[in-house]
Amino acid sequence: MSNDRPLVGILLMIGFCAVAPLGDSIAKLLGETIPLFELLVVRFAAQVVFLLPVVWWSGKTLILPPHVMRLTVLRTMLHIAGIGAMFMSLRYLPLADAVAIAFVMPFIMLAFGKFFLGEAVGPRRLAACTVGFMGTMLVVQPSFISVGAPALLPLLVAVAFSGYMLVTRQISRAADPIALQVVSGFYAVAGFAALALVNLGFDLPELRMVKPNLRETLLLIGSGFFGTFGHLLMTWSLRFAPSATVAPIQYLEIPFATVIGWLIFRDLPNGLAALGIAVTMGAGLYIVFRERALARSPTMRTSHTRSMPQGDSSA
Repeated sequence: MSNDRPLVGILLMIGFCAVAPLGDSIAKLLGETIPLFELLVVRFAAQVVFLLPVVWWSGKTLILPPHVMRLTVLRTMLHIAGIGAMFMSLRYLPLADAVAIAFVMPFIMLAFGKFFLGEAVGPRRLAACTVGFMGTMLVVQPSFISVGAPALLPLLVAVAFSGYMLVTRQISRAADPIALQVVSGFYAVAGFAALALVNLGFDLPELRMVKPNLRETLLLIGSGFFGTFGHLLMTWSLRFAPSATVAPIQYLEIPFATVIGWLIFRDLPNGLAALGIAVTMGAGLYIVFRERALARSPTMRTSHTRSMPQGDSSA
């Protein structure tokens, strides 16, 4: 396209790769004292607070077609499940391990695309999916030995966000992406309010709201800001460059998460997990470049729909 600016798109995606683990690291810090429910309420409320002025300023509408509204409800539920599972996993796992395991998402996306959308998936990409999943298991294995079942939570993140991206793909042409995020935020906050009322009769610990101190308040604001800003950076990157250009850059999120995890928590993946991360990244990048080759092939353009790994465990 004539208005593509690939360098700008790449720089914005690099910004996303740096910002997203920052939001996750704040959630990991807060997970020690703030209930999961409160973290999610602040995350989605911030999405509305930060993005609603952008929608008003741009003159976009929040009124979506009826079929898009229905799918947006499902999309919001999947978004909540994905972020909730990631926040919960960070209570048990190093930041880099959780992010790396969640990067099984591109492989799940290919499977979803094949079975639910009828997309063509050749044997080489299926083989890459198998290798990538084996790499993910190498990351899971030492964590599973250490903490048990919670090590599988990032796999739930990957499944939830794969469904989230699948639904997003179905409605992306019918709604402005930022307006869609605002509407999703409203839906989430309304659902949380209803859940809080129900919890009055049960008083479940994870559904409580506690009064944060000053440090926690600042961290909560930071978590909402980085989560929202990271999503904007990704959205903007795809406006300046095609997904085939910026998708490989997204794998930089893993080394960024490794560095941030070491700086804040002094956590580093062990040897087996590091090998698994390398295998997962290699297989994922192969799929990305294979998708790019297929997208450029004149014989495949009409039959092949790209399923790039767009989207973050902490959007």
